[in-house]
Order: sequence, then structure tokens, then C-alpha cells
Amino acid sequence: MTSVTHELLGVRVNLLSVRQLNSLIEEAVIHKSKWIIANHNLNSIFIYYRNSVMRDFYRIADYIHIDGMALVFMGKLLNLPFKREHRVTYADWIWSLMAEAAEQKWRVFYLGSKPGIAEKGATILQNTYPNLQISTAHGYFSLASDESENQAVIEQIKVYQPHILMVGMGMPRQEEWILDNFDQIEANIILPSGACIDYVAGEVATPPRWMGRIGIEWLYRLLTEPKRLWRRYLVEPWFIASLFLKEYLTHLKKKFLWL
Repeated sequence: MTSVTHELLGVRVNLLSVRQLNSLIEEAVIHKSKWIIANHNLNSIFIYYRNSVMRDFYRIADYIHIDGMALVFMGKLLNLPFKREHRVTYADWIWSLMAEAAEQKWRVFYLGSKPGIAEKGATILQNTYPNLQISTAHGYFSLASDESENQAVIEQIKVYQPHILMVGMGMPRQEEWILDNFDQIEANIILPSGACIDYVAGEVATPPRWMGRIGIEWLYRLLTEPKRLWRRYLVEPWFIASLFLKEYLTHLKKKFLWL
């Protein structure tokens, strides 16, 4: 499947809906590919410019979907063909993805979260989709690639032979782990998925979905977890705003030159 690629704020993004993302996974499974489907939001772009490992990770990602309505709004202001359906967050996608996995008999391995949380989330998903094949491992282990704990996790994944590996350790930890262990990972699709299973398990409150559609989901998260998220939502956006302003002024300049 071909996917439209655009550059926004100096990073690459693909315009992909939930349906298209599920189709990509099906394609990878059929052809026995090994793809990373990453995502970008304001926080990831902020980290991208400050972390060389994150830049290395995004360079090897096969597809990068949009996980942030703010990016869709910015794209529209730059006359890019961004639509609301191109904003896909795991709080929404997880249910469609697991339904598809159950129907297609895709094996899913979820790596991440505190001990017990991933198992709780997996049980909820299996109760919702009885045919779902899902295994889990918590994310609290030494990430050094040559450490025995890390090698044990790699072996656990290898034995399970997942079609989909979801890595939910938060940014940039999950991306660094994927990059460090990519050659040893055996899966058709690798998804850095943040706190996805925490939402499913009810450990983190899921924002009302209407807030996501109008771009204010961040406000709900800030109000429910101010100590952890104040910097992400009150400081980091100023850096992003400066990037966007430069890009928007360049866009206006080109526009007026064509008039």
C-alpha cells in the first residue's frame, strides 16, 4: 500500500487513517515484512530535536502516523491535505487493532508498563475479543542490550513469534529500546505505543473522545496529571510554536511570490 508522505516542522509524517494502518499491518504479515510504524505528536517532535537517538529511530521507521490533532491543524494552515482522520491515537486505535488481530489471528505481544498492568489490560482486551492472542511482559528491566534481563525479554518475544510487537515504555525509552534491539526482534510490525495498555487497564484516565476530536485532549491530561505533564503541555509547545512560525512565514513568502 502506498502512503502519502509530507514534511512538517522538519519531520516526516505519513497521512494514515485507522483503516489504512490496519491494512499496512495485514500487508506486513502477508509478506513477512519487518516494519516499524512510529508516530509523531508535539512531545515527540520536541524530543526529536534534543535526542540524537530519537532522530536515528525515526530515520529507520517505515511509516510515521500522526498522533496529535495540533499537527493536523498546523498542516491545514500550511495548505497540506491533512484531515481529522489522519490523527490516530492509541486510545482510539487499540480497539480496532485488537478486533482486527482477533479476526485475522495475529499474535500480539505487549512489552511495557508496570508489573501486572499489562496483564490486566490484556485480560480486558481478551474479554472484549475472545479470539485475541496476546502475551505480555512488563517494562521494568535493565535495557542494556547485553544484560541478561534484556536478553530474556528478547527470547520471550522470539518464542512467542508475534506478528505485532507493541512497546509501551514512554518516549524516548521505547524508541531507544527498539533501536538497540531491532536486529534481534522477530515481529512483522513494531509499534511504539506509549501508555496504551495503561488506558485499557484503567490505570490512566482516558480523556473523553470528543476532546481528542477538537484538539483539547491535552487539557484533560494536564488537569488529571499536572505534576507529570505540566512541562509537556505548558513549556514544550513554545518550542514547537517557534518551529511552526518559521515554517508558516516561509509558506506565506512562497505564496505571495506566486501571486
